[in-house]
Amino acid sequence: MKCAYMSKIDKWREKYGAIAIAFSCLISVITSWGDNWILTSVLLLGVLVCGMIGFFDIKRSMKEEH
Repeated sequence: MKCAYMSKIDKWREKYGAIAIAFSCLISVITSWGDNWILTSVLLLGVLVCGMIGFFDIKRSMKEEH
């Protein structure tokens, strides 16, 4: 989302949104470990995918600042 005016929450969401989702998936994996293995594996996959997306978002935003 590139526009002339972005609020602080929009900037935060663009930079850290995927990391926040990955963290919430990680908490869900920890709490549901062993109860339902299909749900646990899907959430674990979400942690990996969203974590990678978040890492590259932060890396890209750091590169754009310099």
